[in-house]
Amino acid sequence: MDSQKIHMNGGDGPNSYANNSEYQKQLVGYSKIVMTELIEQELDVGIINPDCSPFCVADFGCSVGGNTYLAVQNIIEAVETKYKSNEQDQENPQLQVPEFLVFFNDLVHNDFNTLFNYIHGNEPNYFTTGIPGSFYGRVFPKAFLHFAHSSMSLLYLSRIPEEVLDRKSAAWNKGRIHYSCSGAAKEVEAAYSNQFRKDIQAFLDARAQELVPGGLMAIITLTILDGVLPSDSPMALNFTILGSCLQDMANMGIMSEEKLDSFNLPYYYTSPMELETLIETHGCFDIVRFEKLPTPLKQVVIDVQTAVLSMRVVTEQLFQQHFGKDITEELFQRYAEKLDSNPVLKDDKYRTDASYFVFLKRKTETSKPGS
Repeated sequence: MDSQKIHMNGGDGPNSYANNSEYQKQLVGYSKIVMTELIEQELDVGIINPDCSPFCVADFGCSVGGNTYLAVQNIIEAVETKYKSNEQDQENPQLQVPEFLVFFNDLVHNDFNTLFNYIHGNEPNYFTTGIPGSFYGRVFPKAFLHFAHSSMSLLYLSRIPEEVLDRKSAAWNKGRIHYSCSGAAKEVEAAYSNQFRKDIQAFLDARAQELVPGGLMAIITLTILDGVLPSDSPMALNFTILGSCLQDMANMGIMSEEKLDSFNLPYYYTSPMELETLIETHGCFDIVRFEKLPTPLKQVVIDVQTAVLSMRVVTEQLFQQHFGKDITEELFQRYAEKLDSNPVLKDDKYRTDASYFVFLKRKTETSKPGS
């Protein structure tokens, strides 16, 4: 699997991410109040050059559709409010509301065309550009950005750990598609966790260089609660069901066992404690807020079709790249049938995941990684 080709389902059709990402949209909405409050408290209006330089914002892992637009609007409105609250100081031009330049970043196969059709159809009050490339490396010059944002993107690993695919390794994940699946060895989870640690280090290294001293960053990510085993999480049940569908298809000769054994999903669900520790250990950012968000759709009875579509729009491209396009319809039909008879959608005891809002401030007294 080429990690550079990972992307959500594009376009704006019935199977698109743009039309099946209500969960992610609600998280952005929930974060608005706390983010506005923290921008008012933490933003230093003097961090931009007073000579008419723009205020630069980047959304890392923007994907496609309205969620990234909503997140950026929330940021810009809060920054504008902060500057306007200081406008009484007319002798200081740096307190005037600046122009905004927004960068939408994702991997090269992201559907940027649909994204920008949506954004410019809403007549944004800022300048825009797309920045293709992995956010696990530098994509901007040093001390360039004033605000970084990333929502539901850091659970994607930059690569599948090599030992998970190595037949000679204790972490070989034969017959399973994820470390959380029933029966997976503890070495598989350890391999995923180690890769996540490397990825977070790389992400923070890059952002520490790209953000100006005093720059801000907001992260929204899905976790499993501290103390919950991955195998007891809702994603484990979902991935185990998906894996069983693939195994059934392999038993029927639709795909080979070898092909199945060489496939693993590139998602890692950290815990709040693990993530907070990694950020603190990195040392370039102050954690201003680390807060659990309300659970989207918690009071809604999710029907099977909605659940299947929500899974399909984020995994379909991965399955097609590895197994080919011909398996898609049968795979998700089998998934729907098995999910319908599984209690994961109906019983609250399976809702052991939680989304967190993390607000960071680039320290001014530490050196930048790589400087």
